[in-house]
Amino acid sequence: MQDIVNCLWFDGRGLEAARFYTGIFPDSRLLGQSPGPDPDVPMTVSFELGGRAFVALNGGPMFTFNEAVSFQILCDSQEEVDHYWDSLVSGGEESQCGWLKDRFGVSWQVVPTRLTELLSSGDPGVAQRVTAAFMPMKKIDLAVLEAAAAG
Repeated sequence: MQDIVNCLWFDGRGLEAARFYTGIFPDSRLLGQSPGPDPDVPMTVSFELGGRAFVALNGGPMFTFNEAVSFQILCDSQEEVDHYWDSLVSGGEESQCGWLKDRFGVSWQVVPTRLTELLSSGDPGVAQRVTAAFMPMKKIDLAVLEAAAAG
């Protein structure tokens, strides 16, 4: 096997989406396009996000995105959480527990790695308090999680 490529189905907005995403993630770039029946809309757009391969397929309106598939962004700091959340949610919509839909309907989870550490600390009280703190959140706030963990 050579690789696994993430293919995202769009209704004519694949190039716009690829440009949007590559403007947000480091180590990202547009790779190429293949022509479609409409000379102004490429059939596919190949791009990389964080060095991972993606294809935007302009397949038409018959399929749309839903929360059954999402992309997790594991963040090392509140600054990273803020960057990805604020960039991706622009024109989209917030959801619960670090989830959002971007302007194209793609679901993302913006998750600080510290959340996973706190939830797996081995202390059931910490896990319960942290869970109670993050469940009503939209964008995850690390300071609130740390305060909940401390009791």
